[in-house]
Amino acid sequence: MELAVIGKSEFVTGFRLAGISKVYETTDTNTVESSVKTVLQDKSVGILVMHNDDISDLPEVLRKNLNESVQPTVVALGGSGSGSMSLREKIKQAVGVDLWK
Repeated sequence: MELAVIGKSEFVTGFRLAGISKVYETTDTNTVESSVKTVLQDKSVGILVMHNDDISDLPEVLRKNLNESVQPTVVALGGSGSGSMSLREKIKQAVGVDLWK
């Protein structure tokens, strides 16, 4: 399984420097939306990392798909996305058990 990152240049640069190959640099909401659809179709991606603000700008249907997605598991970082699941909840959803208990 691979890791994919979607976001603006300043968000994805560190991941690119860390050697992540599936980096989708976006400039506006349309490119974010098309990149998310591409990653959701890619069966080799196990984890998708995005900025909370980019997720909140997506259409409701696509946001719901991301929140319910098990593969790839979506990890939202940064921003003010208080409505998103925590990393612990995402791992529990993906694995099926709470690893912290």
